[in-house]
Amino acid sequence: MSSDDAYSSFLEQANQDTGASKSSAFAKTATTKSVDTEVPAGLLSVEQYYTSEADEPFEPVSLQWDGQNMPSENEFAKLIGHGAEVTTMTTKEFDPREQYKEVLQAVGNAGEGKSSIFRVGHGKTRVEYYVVGLDRGKGRVVGMKAKAVES
Repeated sequence: MSSDDAYSSFLEQANQDTGASKSSAFAKTATTKSVDTEVPAGLLSVEQYYTSEADEPFEPVSLQWDGQNMPSENEFAKLIGHGAEVTTMTTKEFDPREQYKEVLQAVGNAGEGKSSIFRVGHGKTRVEYYVVGLDRGKGRVVGMKAKAVES
């Protein structure tokens, strides 16, 4: 076997898929609820990723909510079953480069046109972003969420 063949074999082995998912480590640490009622069809067709060190896809959110207004930070933490830090953000803070217009539009269409953005902390470097709107007619909060790693 020539050294070129050995090197080629080494490169092929090094580039093989290990089967490990980038999100598997995050999934073990972040366990918030995001769906407990029917998901609006418009949210299922969104295929966009949140850009961070993990580049995770946006996932649909549909949670039962009897309130007439969007939940507060504390109410939202209880709604998703999270016992730590939840803060709100402006659209400009969440999307300063306007790269998530599709997500914001889909959430606006699924809800009542207005959306809120919640940042859910999971330790020092892991967060989830919830972009949600209110659907009073069906008694739910609907939207999209994405996981992010920020170090």
